Amino acid sequence: MSKVPLLCFPFAGAGPSVFQPWKALAGDRFEILPVTLPGRERRFIEPAYRSVKNAIEGSLAQVLELLAGRTEVAIFGHSMGAVLAFEMARKLCSVPSLKVVQLVVSGSPGPMSPREARATGLNDEMFLAQVASFAGYNHPALSNPDMRAMLLPSLRADVELHEGYLPESDQPLHVPVLSIRGVQDDLVTREQAAEWSRATTATFTSLEVDGGHMYLSENPAAVLQAIDTVLSCVEPEAAHAAG
Repeated sequence: MSKVPLLCFPFAGAGPSVFQPWKALAGDRFEILPVTLPGRERRFIEPAYRSVKNAIEGSLAQVLELLAGRTEVAIFGHSMGAVLAFEMARKLCSVPSLKVVQLVVSGSPGPMSPREARATGLNDEMFLAQVASFAGYNHPALSNPDMRAMLLPSLRADVELHEGYLPESDQPLHVPVLSIRGVQDDLVTREQAAEWSRATTATFTSLEVDGGHMYLSENPAAVLQAIDTVLSCVEPEAAHAAG
């Protein structure tokens, strides 16, 4: 069985390296394809996107290059990445040669729900405290003044992008959706994670794994196992490209 390409969108402030450990864990099941957004890692000097619409339009060429020659894709995103994954899934559904076999949204309320807790516009100290409360932890780099000065602009842009998000359309996707939530997540409730059922006319699955909002950093194997389990249950006509 060939590997399923898994296109991965990061959470706010993160870059593609957050998915590096996934490559070893994926084995023969998945081909991990992280999306590199501007403002981080090798694209550090580029200004970060401040809206989901610009992020999707600006990332489409990169995504199509990553998926060149492939006929199917599963898409994953955590928190901010979940809404990027959702909108990219909508965009890729219009690509005739490609089948989106699964959308995996993690640590996120449904796309029609506005982000209630907000950090945009706060001064640096209040902003970082609010972001830390969102994530449930403090990134060590942000305690270093020089590193914080470098990382803060992109992190602010990511948070603004996420908090200002409105769906491009109120039409649901015809793509199977898996919503994953950490059992101890204080930011996203079980009911909010289940709101993704309204974003699809296909199969919807809701799963919980041990951990808080950033459970995926502590236990990525559980994420990949959940995706693998759900994909194995997808109807054949939904799991493979027509042809």
